[in-house]
Amino acid sequence: MKIRKSCDLETLYGHTHPIREDSPELRFMDAVCAGDTEEALSFFHDLKLFGGVKSAIDTPYGRFEGIDGIRQFAQGWLKRFDAQSATLSPIIQTIAGGRVSLEAVINFNVDGEINQVPMFIIGDFRTATTLDEIRIYCHYTFVPGLQAYRKPIFKSAYLEVPDPDLLTGAVREYYAALHHCPAVDVERIMNCIGDHCVFGGYARWEDVGKPATTHEDIRKAYEHMATYIPRCVGMRFETVIDDGRTCVIEWVHIVTRAGREELGRIALSGIAAYERGEDGLLCSIRISDYAGSENTIEWDKVDTPEAKAKAINFVETFPPYVGCKSLEY
Repeated sequence: MKIRKSCDLETLYGHTHPIREDSPELRFMDAVCAGDTEEALSFFHDLKLFGGVKSAIDTPYGRFEGIDGIRQFAQGWLKRFDAQSATLSPIIQTIAGGRVSLEAVINFNVDGEINQVPMFIIGDFRTATTLDEIRIYCHYTFVPGLQAYRKPIFKSAYLEVPDPDLLTGAVREYYAALHHCPAVDVERIMNCIGDHCVFGGYARWEDVGKPATTHEDIRKAYEHMATYIPRCVGMRFETVIDDGRTCVIEWVHIVTRAGREELGRIALSGIAAYERGEDGLLCSIRISDYAGSENTIEWDKVDTPEAKAKAINFVETFPPYVGCKSLEY
């Protein structure tokens, strides 16, 4: 059977990682791929443990709430990818702070060809064996008919970059340098990067290019970012899952008028994993977002009106807020 690889996944994944096979997000996705809807539903209650709100599955193509919604998600999983069957290949699992990040490949059987789709699967634990919510991230090009718009999952409490002291080590230093005012501190970022770091994303590499694997190429990537961060856009991280080796961050963009008018940017949800090597420096940066593809969106095919999408997390400019000062030691 022909296997269609989206990218050289081994390059991004790097070293082997232990996997807890009994973790509920993995068992849930196994059940969904196997078409066992009742088994999949067994990991959820209709309501989350607190707040009186519905349990949920949030995907690039919609949000499914409560048991009825989760049933709809599970029963529509294969059809959404035009597949007849699917299997889950777990690669990296990061568990900390009541959440889990599973980086995995879903092998979709589409008319006799295996389409490999890399995904982040984030689970909020209810208990050790059950879940309150799952959030799935994959590049929009892997989902037939999907537009390059991922409505922000989280409603930001305030429109500033969070205090990097919520992070530790190389990841803290990386974010402090990335959101340094008035522009990305490239030298500071390069000091976080190990000798054999891989910088890239879970997207079709024929569209976005292969990952950067040399210091020279990584430097060029951040020198480009320095032309528009934070003047045009910022990343407000909303969740952090850090087991000491890998730090996975879910974020929402904040967009300035310059970002909208010069680059066409809008607020989107995204995610990245930052892995530390034995020397404490970053050895892998793995990203899943749609940034830079906003000009491809056909708004008549998106549930969120264009004007509403452009109003989310929009600021005229980034003021010299206190957050900037916290980015220095």
